[in-house]
Amino acid sequence: MEAKTISVKGAREHNLQSVSLEIPRGQLICFTGVSGSGKSSFAFDTLFAEGQRRYLESLSSYARQFLGQLAKPDVDQITGLSPAISIQQKTSGWNPRSTVGTITQIHDYLRVLFARIGKQHCPSCGVAIRAQSREQIIARILELPTGSKIHVLAPVVRGQKGEYRDLFEDMIKQGYARARVDGDVVSLSDVPPLARNIRHHIEIVVDRLVLSEKIRARLAEAVEAALKLGGGTLIVHVVDDGKNKNKASTKSVTQRRRQPTSEGEDLLLSSHYACTKCDVSFESPSPQLFSFNSPSGMCLKCDGMGTTFDFDPDKLVLNPKKPFFKYAIDPMRFWGRMGKWRRHIYRGVAKHVGFDIKEPWEKLSEKAKNAILYGLGDEHVTYEWRWSGGTSRHGGTFDGVLVDLRKKYKKANSTFVRAYYERFMKKARCVTCAGARLNAQARAVRVGGETLTGLSAMSISDAQAFFEKLPLSETEQVIAVDVLKEIRGRLTFLCDVGLEYLALDRTAPTLSGGESQRIRLASQIGAGLVGVLYILDEPSIGLHPRDNDRLLTSLERLRDLGNTVIVVEHDEQTMRAADEIVDFGPGPGVRGGEIVAHGSIQQIAKNKRSITGQYLSGTASIEIPTRRRPITPREATTGEKSVVTKKVAKKSSKKRRKKVKA
Repeated sequence: MEAKTISVKGAREHNLQSVSLEIPRGQLICFTGVSGSGKSSFAFDTLFAEGQRRYLESLSSYARQFLGQLAKPDVDQITGLSPAISIQQKTSGWNPRSTVGTITQIHDYLRVLFARIGKQHCPSCGVAIRAQSREQIIARILELPTGSKIHVLAPVVRGQKGEYRDLFEDMIKQGYARARVDGDVVSLSDVPPLARNIRHHIEIVVDRLVLSEKIRARLAEAVEAALKLGGGTLIVHVVDDGKNKNKASTKSVTQRRRQPTSEGEDLLLSSHYACTKCDVSFESPSPQLFSFNSPSGMCLKCDGMGTTFDFDPDKLVLNPKKPFFKYAIDPMRFWGRMGKWRRHIYRGVAKHVGFDIKEPWEKLSEKAKNAILYGLGDEHVTYEWRWSGGTSRHGGTFDGVLVDLRKKYKKANSTFVRAYYERFMKKARCVTCAGARLNAQARAVRVGGETLTGLSAMSISDAQAFFEKLPLSETEQVIAVDVLKEIRGRLTFLCDVGLEYLALDRTAPTLSGGESQRIRLASQIGAGLVGVLYILDEPSIGLHPRDNDRLLTSLERLRDLGNTVIVVEHDEQTMRAADEIVDFGPGPGVRGGEIVAHGSIQQIAKNKRSITGQYLSGTASIEIPTRRRPITPREATTGEKSVVTKKVAKKSSKKRRKKVKA
């Protein structure tokens, strides 16, 4: 028979004085008392710690060796203890990839929603993309130069982990002889072993052709077979007759979506998504496409971070009166003495652009400064090397000083060196994705006329209103019914705990402890667990009083599901809503660690020994001072305490210490 109470006997953790307590299950219990009286020691360091320890002991010995052991709390006996979940006031971590959407799993459901019912648009022209027919795909391939050697490839594995031995054997049985594995064309009968924990790209070579007017029938068969094998997508690889004959382009799938401009590149064609106006094809949307933590969906410029950490040209030049060769760009002095070879490169750039490199940096034109910092792109520069035998000329391109600085920073193994370079760097919004974190294709998919980026930037209350009025066809409603139910439920829970002002793309490190706690509380309500012991640490802190009612409603809902909810709290409204109150005291530290009062709010108010009860009953109160200390203008603008305020605080602290000693 299930126990009706959680019984604790002889708890002596920290300053607890052998406390014993019977806690009724399935109720909302409020632990209160003066700060340092032992309520957190009893709730977290005794109840939760023992519940967590018992859960780990229930696991197999194999699993426990990876988790370690937890110390047993200093307590004689605890019976009737349920599985415990602690929701404390702490930030959700410092991982900048975590957002409100990922923590609450709303972003995961949005990825599925956009992949299943999203309408793809062209990132370039914004036109809705329609499917390509087989004839259109064949015509596009035949537009390549006559005589081009091509491989028709069917992508079967795209950025997935595994060894794929069974796949290769199955392809051999189907009559295929070759495959392109991670960029190399290999024989299916002699495929090198693949690392199980590394993501792989595998494309089956359906046919190898030389384009001509007579090849159309064979090309049509190859296209049809590749579309069937690749799930509606095929890749045409233009073979390079040079040294890299069997090497594919090292660019990712996202980078290979443009038309091939030279041999050795890939042309991605799809029977599902293609923009006929821009003549560009796209892969079918998948949930991975909308993840900024996946290579399939992240912006390649910022690696899905939304920001870039790069050198700031304004910080590089500390003394603009110096010329370039006198280390006007300060980090270059860290490279050592500027040799003759580097000097002749910079002189060649100066001659090509048309400026005197010996002039002070502040007198150089913007064109000259940009040439030195950012390079000249694909422009051909003629360099002159003077030596004892005369002058020799050679040509090349110039990438710019910033490229060299980035290379030096990436190659630096010393923390000191990296810290030195970081003095000249700054974090800025990614110019490619404008902080959206996703690639161009993912940003162009829309649901209800809104992109995933736009939805994530909305506040939670606006997102909730959007999904309540989302217009869908009958077919789309059938497809998205379960996903929409989860999204709407989680948005409602977040609003119920007073977080409707947050945006889904808000990063985890920027959340306060109270916001992180309420996000985890909303997630637990959405989980719908039953028979669990929840322990919360002052959930009302930082919350506007008008939102307290919604928070208490959420706690009561958690209790009504069949859970025991313990709240460590000082808030009067929370105490009055609790089924029972446990008052710890009578004082802090060594003068506390006892249960002063236990029962309903009426019983606590009648207990003369309880300080909390005195304030609840009205016999004690904190009066508003009739005369307040004036705030100085400096304190009002900066928040910094003045010298007078610091002296007053120091005197008050000395008086308190004297009283404690007495």
